[in-house]
Amino acid sequence: MDSAYFGRRYMLSASHRLHSDSLSDEANRVTYGKCNNPHGHGHNYVIEVLVGGLVDLDTGMVINMSTLDEVVQKSVLERFDHTNLNFDPLFLNQVPTTENLCRTVYKVLTGALPAGRLEYVRVEETENNFFQFYGG
Repeated sequence: MDSAYFGRRYMLSASHRLHSDSLSDEANRVTYGKCNNPHGHGHNYVIEVLVGGLVDLDTGMVINMSTLDEVVQKSVLERFDHTNLNFDPLFLNQVPTTENLCRTVYKVLTGALPAGRLEYVRVEETENNFFQFYGG
């Protein structure tokens, strides 16, 4: 049987400050601009998750939508929604850029999905900026 794909979108609000301890204060200001604000800033992120795999012969699905919702809710939304990403242990050793948020969400979900394989995670930071991670 051929593979199929199921995608779903989720929303979360979080803040972050883009700042690298390995750069000087001036280099941080030049590199991150207004995103280096000491008080941080926030985004209303849209997280898109795409799961692929064989269609289950009994259910006709790659993954049950409610199962995916539960996994994303517990693993991603409860962890990151309405938080400052800088204080999450997963970002203690990396700058919480949206690229790194995208990679981190992918890694968190990879081990948590009971069916199908995670194809990619896409994070929209603004109406103009989005980031996508395929793993590997």
